Amino acid sequence: MKTLTAIALAVLQISGCPQTSSAQTYPSRPITMNVPFAAGGPTDTIARIIAQRMSMTLGQSIIIENVTGADGTIGVGRVARATPDGYTLSVGQWSTHVLNGAAYALPYDVLKDFEPIALLTTNPLVIVTYRGLPATNLKELIDWLKANPERALGVGSMAHRVSGVYFQNLTGTRLTLVPYRGAAPAMQDMMAGQIQLMFDQAATSLPLVRAGSTKPYAVTAATRLAAAPDLPTVDEAGLPGFHIAVWTALWAPRATLRAIIDKLNAAAVEAVADPVVRKRLTEELGQDIPPREQQTPEALYTYQKAEIEKWWPLIKSANIRPE
Repeated sequence: MKTLTAIALAVLQISGCPQTSSAQTYPSRPITMNVPFAAGGPTDTIARIIAQRMSMTLGQSIIIENVTGADGTIGVGRVARATPDGYTLSVGQWSTHVLNGAAYALPYDVLKDFEPIALLTTNPLVIVTYRGLPATNLKELIDWLKANPERALGVGSMAHRVSGVYFQNLTGTRLTLVPYRGAAPAMQDMMAGQIQLMFDQAATSLPLVRAGSTKPYAVTAATRLAAAPDLPTVDEAGLPGFHIAVWTALWAPRATLRAIIDKLNAAAVEAVADPVVRKRLTEELGQDIPPREQQTPEALYTYQKAEIEKWWPLIKSANIRPE
């Protein structure tokens, strides 16, 4: 009996040591944070700000890897297939980890193939056009689009596509959805007048609005942005109910150890609580920081699941598909 007990203990120690050791020593080398969109876009901007602060807590550098294409599914898929050791993470958002699951036949499950780490930020979109467009407010913009059908809307992600279809359904306008590999190149073309408008995250649109490079019309929320208090909501501007919030979060591959998830969560929570980071996210980029109770892995899972239940039926009923 003593011999069997000793053998059993030895087996447990041998099988348990690698996991325990890896969690205790994590991280012992640089971490890769996968951003599934082009550099300079809103998701990339938020990821770089938070990654820099998280690296201070974790004691290791965090490398941003931009893997673009197919509305973010290529980059997210790479993380889904990565070794679940905490060294490859996915920064994604409403489109990559919710909308794509309804529009694409994915080789991964947006909910089941990832371990949630933390909800980082949320924010509405900003309706913007190139400076030369004649409309001076949202009602005039809608009238102009009706009088000039098939105008080009920049589409850098599934979020842009869903927003565009939703906008057309509410306004009776007809737009041409022009695909891009991310928000940044789409915005560049819009500023050059090659496309006419975008529904873009405040993270990238507000700096350009302040610089006078684009013309803003409204935010897709019921309340005004603290970072742009003079910009009306869609309800105030004449398009009530066109409410869309894009949120950004952090995931690891499925089966990543809970101890590693907890370390990453603690670093992410500390990052968004940092006054300097918080100021950049809220005042400069127009982001909202979720309250502490919404920053847990469990809260992110619940929120993501609720978003799937809300948006998937709408996408499928409208037959929204990638182009």
